[in-house]
Amino acid sequence: MARAASRRDTGAVRTATATAAAVTTTLIGAAVAVVAAGRYAADAALRPEPGRPLPGSPRLTVHSTAAGRIALTRSLASLRPGRYGLDAPGVHAVVGPVLTGVPHGPDTVVRRLLAVTHGSLDPGTRVALTPRVHVGNPRTALGLDHADVDVPGELGPLPAWFVPAARDTWVITVHGLGGTREHPMVVMPFLHGYGLPVLDLAYRGDLGAPRPPDGVGHLGESEWRDVDAAIRYALRYGARRVVLHGWSTGATMALYAAERSALADRISGLVLDSPVLDWHATLRALAAARRTPAPLMPFVLRAAEGRAGLRVDRRPPGSDPGRLRMPVLIFHGPDDTLAPWEPSRRLAAARPDLVTLKAVRDAPHGAMWNAGPEVYEETLRRFLTPLM
Repeated sequence: MARAASRRDTGAVRTATATAAAVTTTLIGAAVAVVAAGRYAADAALRPEPGRPLPGSPRLTVHSTAAGRIALTRSLASLRPGRYGLDAPGVHAVVGPVLTGVPHGPDTVVRRLLAVTHGSLDPGTRVALTPRVHVGNPRTALGLDHADVDVPGELGPLPAWFVPAARDTWVITVHGLGGTREHPMVVMPFLHGYGLPVLDLAYRGDLGAPRPPDGVGHLGESEWRDVDAAIRYALRYGARRVVLHGWSTGATMALYAAERSALADRISGLVLDSPVLDWHATLRALAAARRTPAPLMPFVLRAAEGRAGLRVDRRPPGSDPGRLRMPVLIFHGPDDTLAPWEPSRRLAAARPDLVTLKAVRDAPHGAMWNAGPEVYEETLRRFLTPLM
C-alpha cells in the first residue's frame, strides 16, 4: 500500500509539474504574442504612408457632380469650411466652400467643385477630404519656376524643390505626418509674391529620400537633423537668415532645430502649423485610428515610444519656453484630434513676448490654411513682414 501511495504521489507531482509547465508556456506564449502585436501596431502607427490620408480620416461618398458643384455624404467633415483636396485611388480634386441655397437631399452636402486634377468623380466613389490641394510640382501645379536640388543630409541626399525669389531670407517648408512636399505648395504663391525664396524639403522616409535605419518615423526626434541640413544648404547658397515653416511633425522638427541646431541664431522665425508637442497623445491617437484593441494600447504605446526613441527622460519640444530666442507663430485649433492644442496654448501663454497663437476652429490636423486661406495668409503676412 505504501508503494502504491508513493506511486500515486509521484504521479500527482509529475502531473502538477507538467500542468504548471504547460500553463507557464501558455502564459509566455501569450505574453510574446501580446508584445509582438504591440510592436506591430506601434510600427504601423509610426509609418503613415506618404501622400495618403492619415489613419482615421473620414471617407465620404460622391453622390453627384454638375456645373462646378459636387454632392457628398453629409458629415462633420464634408461641412467643414474652406478649401480641401479630395483623394481616392487614381483621383484628385479640389473643393471649395459649402454652397447654400442649392437643392440637395437631407443626407448630402453640396460644395463648390474647383478642379478635378486627375481621375473621375463618379457617383459612388469613396473619397477622403485632405489638406493636400496641389499635386505635381511647383511648375506643373502653380506655374512657378523651380529647381530640383539635393540637400546633403546625414543619411544621404534629401530631395527638395527650390523656388527662387529676390530676398535673402529663405523660407524652409517641412511637411508632416502622412504628407509630402506637395502639401506646403498651398503657401508657395503667397511666399513667392512677397519675394521670399522657398526650399521645400523631403526628409528621411519620404519618396526619393534615405530610409531611416530602423524603418519608422520618430515624430521629429531624429528627423530634425534633416531640417538642420536644409538650413546649412540655404546659408551656403545665398540665404542670410531662414524662417522655418512646418506642419504637424514638420513643425515639431522646426522647433527642435530652433532648440538644438548650432545655426539657431540664423533662424529669424518659426511658423508652426498643428505642431505635435505631446507625442504620447499623438501616438495614442494614431494607434486608436488604426483600431488597436484597448487592452493592447499600453503595450503599443510603450513599444512605439521605444521604437521612436521617445524616452521618458527626453523632454518634448517646447517644454522649456525659456529656450526660445526667435518669434514664433502657431496656427492650431481645438478640433485637432491628432495633436492636442493645449500644449500650443501653454507655450503661447508662457512666452507672450515671442509666441503668437492663431486659433483656427473647424479644422482637422494640418489643415489650418485650408479652413480659411485668406485669414491664414494675412496672419502670415503680418508675422513675416518684420522678418524679411
